[in-house]
Amino acid sequence: MKKVKYLLFSSLFLILYVTKTANAQEQLDEYLALAVKNNPAVKSAYAQFEAALQKSPQVTGLPDPTLTVSAFGRMIETRLGTQEARFSFMQMFPWFGTNKAKSEVANLIAEASFQNYLEVRKQVIFDVTSAYVELYALTEIIKLKEEDLKILNAYKELAISRFESGKAPMVNAVKVDIQKDAALAEIEWLKEELEPIQTKFNLLTAREVQSAINVADTLFIEDQNPLLENEMELLENHPSIKALKQKEASYGYQEQVAKKEGFPNIGLGLDYSIISKRPVDDLERNGQDAIMPMVSLSLPVYRKKYRASAKEAQLMEESLIHQQESQMNSLVNEYQSALYELNKAKKQVALYDRQIKSAAQANKLLVSGFSNDLTDFDEVLQMNQDVLMYKTQKIEAIKNALIAKANLEYLLSKSENNENEY
Repeated sequence: MKKVKYLLFSSLFLILYVTKTANAQEQLDEYLALAVKNNPAVKSAYAQFEAALQKSPQVTGLPDPTLTVSAFGRMIETRLGTQEARFSFMQMFPWFGTNKAKSEVANLIAEASFQNYLEVRKQVIFDVTSAYVELYALTEIIKLKEEDLKILNAYKELAISRFESGKAPMVNAVKVDIQKDAALAEIEWLKEELEPIQTKFNLLTAREVQSAINVADTLFIEDQNPLLENEMELLENHPSIKALKQKEASYGYQEQVAKKEGFPNIGLGLDYSIISKRPVDDLERNGQDAIMPMVSLSLPVYRKKYRASAKEAQLMEESLIHQQESQMNSLVNEYQSALYELNKAKKQVALYDRQIKSAAQANKLLVSGFSNDLTDFDEVLQMNQDVLMYKTQKIEAIKNALIAKANLEYLLSKSENNENEY
């Protein structure tokens, strides 16, 4: 029967734990959805991507045709009559494959712009998560300080009681008042510290600055690290790296464009002349209008600019290869740092849990010893401060762990191409 009761209790605790965790994550996900949808930086990055999509129709379009009309002044006299008006139409065409190469350049730049948008989006998600965790930590520390005030009030009553019974000096109550004043001041400072973080959070989520924020009562550190066996592959697929790769590829096509622009442009046109009749009898084709097809070629004789353009594309391509290497080094370094911070924070939480348990036991013994004239009151106050310190440090460690975890998700997330992530 005891075993059944234990299993029922364990199951109930597990359900409550999972429910609390799910609710906390749902709260945060709602704010992340707001940020992704309404954050001005995200909207700006997406607008830049949409603007980049409009580049391809511009670079692949043919140049505007030219129409020349001559109808005034002294016109040309021909054998068949006087030229009354002349119309010339000409359409230029780039060398074969030039527009296709330009289209590839524009499309790759647009893809790079999309990756930039994804990176901004991921950065905003990380910033919102970090601000939310900071709010949680400050809120929990304020609660600890307020609970400590109640404990200090109880200690003051105990000190006064011991003084009234003639077993302890009144100075003990004064010492409690000193710690209470310090605690009240710290609570006030912490509440003031909340304000700029709340402002930051509301601005990130594109809400009114003074909007209320629902902060979860409890945040947990998951036992499993957000790590995968192919973390290096995921780092290589980070939007910042993929954007650089797209730009590198675009300069490969840009080099092709430079070379093809060094070939002639071909023009096809038509010349039409209106001819008036001459006052001559039996003149064959008298006054017949003249139609003449035309072909033109541009002459790209100034080769220096084409060679310079091709060389520029080569150098930019080389530069982007080095940028990828540098960015990859930064991501790997950030990944290692975040992983270290996460593992360190987890160990600290475990350590503080043990210290809190031991300090709480010691504190009870000291209070009991003071009641029985076996312990100095200063030891009671000091141990109480130690318990408070360990609890505060545990919250700080949880905060650091959650921020490190969010940073790892920013670096390794597999869903960077999923716009409906939130």
